[in-house]
Amino acid sequence: MPARPSRKASSPSNIGAKLVGQLRRGDKRAAAKFISMIEDDKPGARDALRKLYRHTGKAHVIGFTGPPGAGKSTLISRLIKEFRRRGRKVGVIAVDPSSPFTGGAILGDRVRMAEASQDPDVFIRSMATRGYTGGLALATFDAVHVLEAFGSDVVMVETVGAGQSEVEIAKRAHTTVVVEMPASGDAVQILKAGILEIGDVYVVNKADLEGADAMVSNLELVIPERTTWRPPVLRATASEGVGVKEIADEVEKHWEHLTASGELAARERARAETELRGALAEAALRRLAARPLTEKRLARAIERIARREIDVRTAAEELL
Repeated sequence: MPARPSRKASSPSNIGAKLVGQLRRGDKRAAAKFISMIEDDKPGARDALRKLYRHTGKAHVIGFTGPPGAGKSTLISRLIKEFRRRGRKVGVIAVDPSSPFTGGAILGDRVRMAEASQDPDVFIRSMATRGYTGGLALATFDAVHVLEAFGSDVVMVETVGAGQSEVEIAKRAHTTVVVEMPASGDAVQILKAGILEIGDVYVVNKADLEGADAMVSNLELVIPERTTWRPPVLRATASEGVGVKEIADEVEKHWEHLTASGELAARERARAETELRGALAEAALRRLAARPLTEKRLARAIERIARREIDVRTAAEELL
């Protein structure tokens, strides 16, 4: 009987090892394939993540949040050029909202940054939230780890632009940039707590519009005091490149502050805790879904909740 062909070359472990090797050599196609595998939870993705993890942790992760239309994508595209002028290798993860009906997304941020993506030392990836809350996709920070291992010095993460609820990024990034704009609605809504407590740098973009000075003054008035860092409020007109250098300066100054003060280690621990809790929740759901008769039990629980026979938390505990 003829011997069966070897599966060794295509095993998940070997796929992962090959991808990590290509990634470490700066192969952009390997980075793209790696992130796609993570998003789709393909065989080999988790093994590859395990192998590359020791190569992560050296990049400055910068999060960008703020209301839709504030110009986050335009600002990031300008910052890419500024950081490249400073000799930095740059990665970008731009998260776009998914359709609640089809699950699809336009992924327009990568279109806006198309010119920068031609640079061999720039990697830009758009990903859909796929229903995940907090302005991020579930795979966002696995993708950040890929770009860290790829050799990016700076990784910029753009959230979907949901406004005040997007505080999740502050638990994941080293530096959080909050982008606002003049005439973006009720000033009281803009200046509420939450998103104003997470920023390390604040940017009033489209500063050529009426109301920019008032927005800057209001932000300076209400931003909470920090123990060792006073978040600056900067003006910019990103579409014209105005104020971009100053923003890059302050972002790098914040990184230097984190390193010198020892706060960087604290942020890394907070980031690790957030990622671990997320992984635990994901693992619990996977194990629940793998149990026999889970779909029937879920359907029965849903009916009981709808009929007010049981509350949601009790039903969840019973299922677990």
